[in-house]
Amino acid sequence: MLNKIQLKLSIFLLVHVCFIGVSFGQNKTLHIDNTLDIVRKYHPIIKQSFLQNEMSKNELLATKSVFDPSFQMNTEEKTYDNKLYYRFNNTELKIPLWYGIDIKAGTENNIGERIDPSLTINNSAFVGVSLEPFRGIMVDKRNSIVKQAKNFVELTKNEQLLVVNDLLLETTSAYWNWVNAYYINTILIRSVQNNKERYEVVKKSFFAGDRAAIDTTEAHTQLQTFEIMQNQAALDLQKARLELSNYFWTANGMPYELEEDILPLSNFELNKISNIELGKLEELVDKAIRTHPKIKMTNNKSAILDIEKRLKTIELFPSLKLNYNALENNLSRISSNFNTSNNTKYGVTLTMPLFQRQARGELAKTKNKIDELDWNIKYITLEIENKVRGSFAEFYALKQQVKTNEGILNANKLLFDTENIKFQIGESSLFLINNRELKFIETEQKQIALISKFYLSIYKNLWAMGSLN
Repeated sequence: MLNKIQLKLSIFLLVHVCFIGVSFGQNKTLHIDNTLDIVRKYHPIIKQSFLQNEMSKNELLATKSVFDPSFQMNTEEKTYDNKLYYRFNNTELKIPLWYGIDIKAGTENNIGERIDPSLTINNSAFVGVSLEPFRGIMVDKRNSIVKQAKNFVELTKNEQLLVVNDLLLETTSAYWNWVNAYYINTILIRSVQNNKERYEVVKKSFFAGDRAAIDTTEAHTQLQTFEIMQNQAALDLQKARLELSNYFWTANGMPYELEEDILPLSNFELNKISNIELGKLEELVDKAIRTHPKIKMTNNKSAILDIEKRLKTIELFPSLKLNYNALENNLSRISSNFNTSNNTKYGVTLTMPLFQRQARGELAKTKNKIDELDWNIKYITLEIENKVRGSFAEFYALKQQVKTNEGILNANKLLFDTENIKFQIGESSLFLINNRELKFIETEQKQIALISKFYLSIYKNLWAMGSLN
């Protein structure tokens, strides 16, 4: 019971906080900006994209562990037949640095009757350094791995922007489809009511002997035609409302179905449409190529592959490891200078596969990936540029069509109103007024569709630029 109350309260808050109420009695108006805000805040896909961001940040945190200092302690003892074979108490602190350098320090306490002669007996301390000249200094492998992780974080951010960009376009398309369906249904409801009134007038005239029986048949046929159209429009509106509801979720992750008393935007003034501009085309294209998430993603991938190429290149070099420790037996002098003239331990390890097949193969694969990405960048750049140009052309074409169709709509309304006046004074026929009305309604529906497409084209342009987020 408590969960149901919480759900109802969440839906109430969603509607009354996120939706803008206007003077339609108890009705509310849903604006496109509010719609997009709701999607940005509550849609599961948006929340999933943020989780991907968090995962990439956590991956970066894990990668930075290559620079984490480490402390190691090892204690081992063996006694047999009342003899102490050995007892080892060893500690070591290692600090990884850039360029593959490790600084280390520690203590050793090795005692026993049968310890390895190569070990230092009793207490001793050491401070040392180890490095890899080829795979550490020439290319800083640790720092490169961290840089790759940072680029992956940026890549994930741009992926999220791309997801948001696509989702908001889908939402916008569903919103304007709903707006179009609502106003077409409104037009047909009005037309059905007008035809009902006309049918009643014709019937009265028939019974009064002023009109032929065929006129009632024609009036009734026109009424039934509009009733069928309005029934289909009501169905289209219901489907459009349900489609738009797919994008509405509450703060607690529950889906929300758009209520029937919530109304769409009602301001379709032609002068406001005439004043809307997108800007200069070439500036929009340049901005899209610079800032589009898809372009940025390819740049991030390019940076990652470039680092990978350098890392694969150094695998062709021999693996050379140098290790040096300065030793001191007297622990009381640990803070003073070590005697490095003869108390030292050092080593050199050299490894190199003779044919280098794996290293050469991995490097070649990375180069292939880079070439593939270069071609992909060219294609994506052209694709984005053409999308921006196409949406720009669509915007201005629809703007002109709205203006032209407005003139046709006004002319058809005048013809219909004139024919209606002539019909009322008995100088016109039902056939003519029905034709005038059908043409007027058809043009009115087309105007609503054009205006809806026009406003959608604005958001299509933002989407083509990757800026709908």
